[in-house]
Amino acid sequence: MTLNPDNLLPDVATGAEPVARGALDWVGMEGIDLPVRCADGQGGTMTVPARVAVQVNLGDASARGIHMSRLYLALERSLGEHALTPSGLCSLLHALVASHAGLSTRARLRIEYSQLLKRPALVSQNAGWRAYPVEVEAQLLDERFSVQLGCQVVYSSTCPASAALSRQLNQQQFDADFAGALPSQRAVREWLGSERGMAATPHAQRSTARVKVRLAPGFDLPVSELIDTVENALATPVQTAVKREDEQAFAKLNAENLMFCEDAARRIRVALDADERIAGYRIRAAHHESLHPHDAVAEVSRDMAKDQEHF
Repeated sequence: MTLNPDNLLPDVATGAEPVARGALDWVGMEGIDLPVRCADGQGGTMTVPARVAVQVNLGDASARGIHMSRLYLALERSLGEHALTPSGLCSLLHALVASHAGLSTRARLRIEYSQLLKRPALVSQNAGWRAYPVEVEAQLLDERFSVQLGCQVVYSSTCPASAALSRQLNQQQFDADFAGALPSQRAVREWLGSERGMAATPHAQRSTARVKVRLAPGFDLPVSELIDTVENALATPVQTAVKREDEQAFAKLNAENLMFCEDAARRIRVALDADERIAGYRIRAAHHESLHPHDAVAEVSRDMAKDQEHF
């Protein structure tokens, strides 16, 4: 059917008065499925599925609503054609505001996807893939642009208190097994390699570090670099392809890096404080306890304004 000027489709968003007048802080959409192009960590780009949220303010108190389709089409064009960069996100936000001239002066968006990175084994020549949850948030608040980058890293944490208690039990077992004796080096070595030489083991658990950083102006989105920084600070990220020699090396790393959740948060903070690209951060280290049915959690932040929190 062909439309003519006398048969235009009605636009209730602009053609009718709202039931109740008033400006709105944010209006938009969440949970949009879109492909996005991101850095692959090796100098190129890859296309990955993402979930996107986008909003603009509704400053015109008499307007019924915004134009959702304009937001969607602008997202689809920009994210599908250009790799994620701060400059590209800034241009996209300006386009979103321009698409609502007279209605909006602000825009913000959040993009969530998984960054695939190939990780080498600790000792063997094997390697495997890890998927890291990544979140990019950008805001244009009255011509003031800002961008935040978040990631999640899974690591192993061995409890220092449990390690000390285990060592004490190992000492007590040694005293019981060699009471009144002067064992030879060979006898002690054989004892250490036996089950009796390990009367107790410290508890360890899979743990999660969630980091969000506010990027300083002039820098790109250092996704893989941020993940590397967090993993290097913790020293015990979970592994992918593992042979026995890799598992042994991982056990050694855990013994060398005993940590409470407080230690983990502080380690990450030191690493982020040394990076000039990072103007602010929020860190959350959660140890999913194997001793308790609850988590142990530590948080620390620096220079993260309230208007830049997750939406």
